[in-house]
Formats: sequence, structure tokens, C-alpha cells
Amino acid sequence: MQKSRHSGAQSVIPSFDGPHVAVIMDGNGRWATAHGLSRSAGHEAGLRTAREIVEAAVREGVGTLTLYAFSSDNWKRPTPEVTALMRLFRRALLGEAKRCLENGVRLTILGRRDRLPSSLRHTIEQVESLTASGARMHLRVAVDYSARDAVLRAAAALRGEHVSREQFSELIARVDHDRLPVGEVDLLIRTGGEQRLSDFLLWECAYAELHFVDCLWPDFDERAFDEALQEYARRDRRFGAIDASRYG
Repeated sequence: MQKSRHSGAQSVIPSFDGPHVAVIMDGNGRWATAHGLSRSAGHEAGLRTAREIVEAAVREGVGTLTLYAFSSDNWKRPTPEVTALMRLFRRALLGEAKRCLENGVRLTILGRRDRLPSSLRHTIEQVESLTASGARMHLRVAVDYSARDAVLRAAAALRGEHVSREQFSELIARVDHDRLPVGEVDLLIRTGGEQRLSDFLLWECAYAELHFVDCLWPDFDERAFDEALQEYARRDRRFGAIDASRYG
């Protein structure tokens, strides 16, 4: 799994080799309904799947893994569900921090923070500081995230200054609390049967390979993840160019 393209941005320590894989984890609620469970139980099951996929990504040599956990539009959901999700995020961070540290995983939370509960913001700061030295894989979790809002904030910060695409990518990362310029997404996976980006990493996915699967997120396992990586490895990535050897 070495089929990645670096953005050409100035190197930053630590640097994470391997592809950038992004995942839209869709289907927790539908999975819960299908099993006669509460939506909160579906999110709990989704968390277990996320843990399995993170561990698989480390073993497979993924350099950066970005998970879409909670979009800015998800605030429209019923208040009890949102409250339960915020508690689940905090508990997950506290529970996974040690595992990330032991496995050399740097953890970053993307998105706005001003609307998050203060206890969650404090936990985010603690976990990011604790795992900052991780150099094996960069795990990014998007919470209260909107790609369109990130682009708007980055553009507003330019104040008329002209920058390259690589510099703008770094700026987008910074406005969403990521100090490392991770570059473009190589592979985007979406579970749940839907085939859209849903305001996720729109700038970074300009040349991403898209992989949509019908299974709901709690049913997505290491085997399905490996199949996505294998499918990605078979794709011919030309980034707008042609293979000159085919045309003489």
C-alpha cells in the first residue's frame, strides 16, 4: 500500500508515510433500527468498528486515517442523541488515548470547538498533547466539521494574499486545528450505501479514489477495509495525465 501522492508541501516532523485514507462512517442509526436497538446502541457499535479499523490501518501501513464522526449539520438531530454522542466522544477519547500512545498514533480532532461541551474540549486538548509524539500513523477524527466552512475560514484568513494550492491546504488544516499538512486524500471510503461526500474534505478529495459500500458502518470490518485497500491499489491514478507508454 504505497500508492500515495504527496502534496509537495514543506516536510514537517513527524512525517507519516503511506496513503491518506478517509472514511465516512455511515449507518449506525439504521443498523440499530434493524436490530431493534436504540440509536445510542448503534453509535456504541460504530465505536467498536472504528477501533477495529484504526488498528487495521496501523497494521496496513496507512499514513493518515481521517474519520468523519460528527458533521456541523448533525446538530440538527434530536438533543438527546446529540448529548449522548458528545458523552460517547469524550469517553472514547479517554479510553483510546493510551492505546494510541502505545501504538505510535498521533490523534487530532478536526472541526470547530466553540460549540463542544467544555469537558470535551478539555479532553481533546489532553489527548492531543499526550499523543503528539506519535509517528507511526496520524489519526484525525472530524467532529463538528464542515468542509465548506473550513474553506471559507481559510479564504478569509488570506486577506488577499496569493498562495499555492499546497499552502492553502496547510491553511485549511490549521483553521480546523491540525498543525500537520497531511496533503490530499488518496482513498475515500463511505459505508451505508450512500454515494456522496456530505461536506467532508471537499478540497482534499479533489483526486481521491472513491469506494462506496452498501454495508452499514457497524458491519464494516477489517476484511472489508482490506478489500477497499486492494481495490485502491488496482486503480490507475494519473491525476489528469496519460500513460505515455500506451500511446507511443
